[in-house]
Amino acid sequence: MMRRWKMGFLAAVLALSLTACGAQGNDKPAADQSISQETEATTDVAEESADAQDESTEGNDAAKDTSTEEEAEKPVITETFQSLFGKYGIKAGTCLSDYMITNKNCESIIKTHFNSITFENHLKPDAILDLQESKAKGELVVKFNATTEKLLKWCKDNGMAMRGHTLVWYSQTPNWIFYEDFDTKKSLVSREVMLERMDSYISQVFTLLEEKGYLESFYAYDVVNEAWMEDGTKRDCLWLKTIGEDYLWHAFYYADKYAPDYIDLYYNDYNEQFKTETLYDFVQTLKDEEGNYLIDGIGFQAHLYTEDDLDTYFKTVERLGSLGLKVNLTELDVCLGSWPSIKPATEENLKAQGQYYYNLINGLLQRVDEGKVKMDSLTFWGFTDNLSWRKERNPLLYNKFYQPKYALYGALQMKEYAGFDE
Repeated sequence: MMRRWKMGFLAAVLALSLTACGAQGNDKPAADQSISQETEATTDVAEESADAQDESTEGNDAAKDTSTEEEAEKPVITETFQSLFGKYGIKAGTCLSDYMITNKNCESIIKTHFNSITFENHLKPDAILDLQESKAKGELVVKFNATTEKLLKWCKDNGMAMRGHTLVWYSQTPNWIFYEDFDTKKSLVSREVMLERMDSYISQVFTLLEEKGYLESFYAYDVVNEAWMEDGTKRDCLWLKTIGEDYLWHAFYYADKYAPDYIDLYYNDYNEQFKTETLYDFVQTLKDEEGNYLIDGIGFQAHLYTEDDLDTYFKTVERLGSLGLKVNLTELDVCLGSWPSIKPATEENLKAQGQYYYNLINGLLQRVDEGKVKMDSLTFWGFTDNLSWRKERNPLLYNKFYQPKYALYGALQMKEYAGFDE
């Protein structure tokens, strides 16, 4: 049956040389480009971290780099993202991998700054759908591997609220789920069979989380990820091919059917500022037979660049916010330059990044305060450049030596240290 059981300031002085951990994902092309999205791939995080740790211990001279801000005495940071965002009722989030919970420095930063977690990869379809057991049982089987279990336990033990990511996606979804007998050498299944599989798959995810005692840790779930193109057409994928044009509606119908009400259901996408009207029209189709929304919010991945126009971005925030649904930033990072023209990490460009982070966060918090948008979560996709999925573009808050960048001060709304000229 349809779900209807809907039920100050932290005075922590942070060391400036804290280490940090990042994450990987899909790079998002500019709206006028036609480039297929590649599968997310996790880099060797342990190797990256070890290299950076070695560099950071070679002494002060080694820590001076022309691609980072000039060495100078930095201000004491007495604000955290938890405390800053908490003043506006917003959770402060980051992504998580298994490496991060084995590194004491990463774990410390996460616990200090963040209270919301999105798994980098370990709740995506290819991580939880089991081929061998599906073949043996003759139907789709959802199973959490040891790493997923470990991450879920860590989040629960540490009181982290969680965003589920993701159920229905064209990428990192095994093709075998769409074929007869789960054999890609055979024919694609019929619409009816695939709808049954989608129903079972989504039901099993929430049932398994509940059976294992983790369901109550979740406050949001990305039901569908990246289904629309910038030209307003649906992305070609096997979900579309087997089920048809209404596969998106059915995904939210089943999620609404099985998810408890305290878990908000999200559509998540990139290049949101170039898909504004498409998304505005789309989410209004996600209603049940009584006219009630099957969706609770829209996730903006917010993979931005310092030359992206903020006025345009804020118009998207306000336009989609006007629907009355929640708007969350789900994978925020800000690269230097523009998508077709990446800029080096010079002092000038890093200052521009600090200013951009400041203006972006300031504008969002202002709109939340004014009631123009409902936002209860803002997630950074990692926070140190050397471990970022876009590390060559220097998109995050700490540099490769784990020193705060202008970006960190900007995001924390410490304007005087965010790269603005006096």
